[in-house]
Amino acid sequence: MILILWRMACRVALLALMALPGWAQDVTLTSRDGSVEVTGTLISYDGEFYRLNSAYGVLTLDGQGVVCAGVGCPDLDAYVARFDFSGDPGIGATLLPALVEGFATARGFALTREITGVDTFRLVLSLPGQDRQMADIGFRLNSADQGFADLLDGQADLVMSMREVRTDEAAALAAAGLGDLTQPARARIVALDALVPVVAAGNLRRQIGMEELRAILSGQQADWPGLELPIALHLGAGDAGFGDLLQRKLRFEFGTARQLELTAYADAAELSDSVAADPLALGLVRRSEQGNARILSLIGDCGVMLPTDRHALMAEDYPLTAPLFLYTPAQRLPLLAREFLDYLTTPAAHRIVRGLGLVDLGWEAIPLALQGDRLTSAITHAGGEVSLADLQQMMQTLSGAARLTTTFRFRDGASALDAQSFGNIATLAQALETGAFDDRTLIFAGFSDGAGSADANRALSKTRAEAVRAAVRKAGFSADFSRVKMQVEGFGEAMPMACDDNAWGRSMNRRVEVWLR
Repeated sequence: MILILWRMACRVALLALMALPGWAQDVTLTSRDGSVEVTGTLISYDGEFYRLNSAYGVLTLDGQGVVCAGVGCPDLDAYVARFDFSGDPGIGATLLPALVEGFATARGFALTREITGVDTFRLVLSLPGQDRQMADIGFRLNSADQGFADLLDGQADLVMSMREVRTDEAAALAAAGLGDLTQPARARIVALDALVPVVAAGNLRRQIGMEELRAILSGQQADWPGLELPIALHLGAGDAGFGDLLQRKLRFEFGTARQLELTAYADAAELSDSVAADPLALGLVRRSEQGNARILSLIGDCGVMLPTDRHALMAEDYPLTAPLFLYTPAQRLPLLAREFLDYLTTPAAHRIVRGLGLVDLGWEAIPLALQGDRLTSAITHAGGEVSLADLQQMMQTLSGAARLTTTFRFRDGASALDAQSFGNIATLAQALETGAFDDRTLIFAGFSDGAGSADANRALSKTRAEAVRAAVRKAGFSADFSRVKMQVEGFGEAMPMACDDNAWGRSMNRRVEVWLR
C-alpha cells in the first residue's frame, strides 16, 4: 500500500511539473540570423519541416532556416523517415517494391527487406557501410477496402488501389481531417494494366466481339460458335483487388447485370495456366499476367477494333484499361516519401514499370503513317452528318503531325475529366517545362460522341480542347510558352474510336487528342 501511494504521489508531482509553462514549451526555434524566435511544443519533424504548437497556433517552419534548442529537439543525424503503404496486393507485392528499389539505387541507398507477417513486410533504406537508416517503409497487403480503413485508423500513410475511392470512404476520410480524396491531387496513377480475354494457344479464335463476350458473361451463350462445344469460362480472383476490378469492369463496361461467380485461384499464373491447358477455355486476366494463354483481339459491336497494345492503353483507346492508383491524404509526408513520389514520374521509374509488363504514363509520339488502320476504321464509322469536306479538313490539319499517347477523356457529356486524364495533365505540363516541345506545335484536337447535331458537337469538342489546353498551361506554370505554339481544333464526331451505341463507347469518343508537329 505504501508503495502504491508513493507511486501516485510521484505521478501527481510529474503532472504538476508538466503543467508549468517551462516544461510544456520544450523547444525553441530561432532563425539563422537570430532575429526571430518561436517557442512551443514540437508536434513533428519530417526531415525537412518542423511543426510546432506555439502561442500563435500550429506553425510549420523550414528546418534549414532555423536552429532548434531544447529537450524536444530531434537528433537530425538519427532521423529516419517512416511511412506505410496499405491496400491492393496487385500493386504492393511487386510493383511498388521494385520502384522503391529503383529509387534506392538512384539515391545510393542500400535496401533490405524484413518480413514482419504473412502479408506484411518492411523495406529499410540505409547508407552503405554506415549504421545509419534513412527510411523505414512498411507494406500491408490486403485490399483497397482495408487500405482506406487503415488510412482512416492511422495505420497507413498511402493507399494502393485498383479502383477509385468510394463516396462513403471519401466522406469518412474528409471528416477525419485527411482531405478530399476525390480531388485529382490526392490520387496518382503509378501504372496501367488492363483486363483482356484469353484462350489456349491451340484455340482457332483470334478475336471476339463485345456483344458475344457480353452474351457469354450474362449466360445467354454457352457454346463456341460453329463447334457446338461448351465454353469453359474461367473468371477468377487471385486477390481481392483483381476480383473487385473484374466485377466492376464487366458489370459497368459490358453491361452484365448479374453478380459474376468467381473461382478462387492461388494467383494469376494458376488462372492463365488453367486457360492455356484447355482448348475450350475462355478467361479474363490482367494483360500483365497473361502467362501461357493467348490474348483475343476485342471487337466493338459496330466492328471497330479495340487494340490492347501499350500505346492503346496509354491513350485509353482500350475500354478495359485498369489504372493502378496510389492515394495520398492531405497531410505532410516525410521528405523522403515526397521525393519517392516525385521519382515515380521519371524515365527511370517508367522503365521499371515497363519491365514488369505494365504500362507507364509517359508520352510517346505515333506518326500519322503508322495509324492507317486506326484512321480507316474511325473514319468509316464517322457520324452521318460528317461530310467529305469535314474529313478532308481534319486530315489536312493533322497532316505532317504525330499523335501523342497523352489523351484526355471525359466522365460524362459535360467537361469532367476521368482519373487517367488528370494524370496526363501533369505529364504534358512536365514535358513543356523541360522544353520537350520547344519550337514545335501542339494541336489539341477535340472529338465528341454522336449525340446531338454535328454543328453542336464541333463546338462542344472545341470547347473541351480549349479547357484542356488551359489546364495544361496552368499546370506547366514554369514553362516558356513563347517557345511552343498550342493550337486548338474541334472535329466533333468525325473520328469515333468506339461504337457510339452504348455508354462506354460514347465515353471513349468524347476525348481530346494531342498531336505534335
